[in-house]
Amino acid sequence: MVIRNIILASQSPRRKQLLEWAEISFSIKVLHTDEHYPDTLSIEDVPGYIANKKATIVWQSLTDNEKENAIVIAADTVVVLDNEIIGKPTDRNDAIAILTKLSGNKHRVITGVSIHSKEGIHTFYDVTFVQFHPLTKDQIEFYVDEYKPYDKAGAYAIQEWIGVTGIHSIEGDFYNVMGLPISRVVKQLNMLTN
Repeated sequence: MVIRNIILASQSPRRKQLLEWAEISFSIKVLHTDEHYPDTLSIEDVPGYIANKKATIVWQSLTDNEKENAIVIAADTVVVLDNEIIGKPTDRNDAIAILTKLSGNKHRVITGVSIHSKEGIHTFYDVTFVQFHPLTKDQIEFYVDEYKPYDKAGAYAIQEWIGVTGIHSIEGDFYNVMGLPISRVVKQLNMLTN
């Protein structure tokens, strides 16, 4: 097995935790990235496009010498309801409005991943379907006030109280909803390090 310098281009504590759970040694390097995307992109391609931008800016910041041994991983997650991308809430009222929309409905969580190395660029996405129970106004307000999910696409984290008490079912990779389809990432890393 070749020891590679794996760099996570993300500040997400959830992505960091998932790589740690997979017992992968890595460092974190994040550079500001413009997250705009062309209107012509399909919804499925949006998170991969943004992840690729995040990985590219970190990859380009490395010296030629560093690139020889480096693998840069970036990811972006979107929540999609009725073919509308729901981003991070702007404030308390927006978070309540988003969760009210998701209440009782099934939505898609799409995480795009981009892995850059001297071998090339590998970008893919994973989709998980999440079905919420109908949520009461009190439940939604409690969650928003207690957990302040302002840095989360769709205004929730599946591993927090709202996921434990409010989600009826999921189809697909649970960890994808947390922000990284970790088993697919590990599979790709194994191909680059073996």
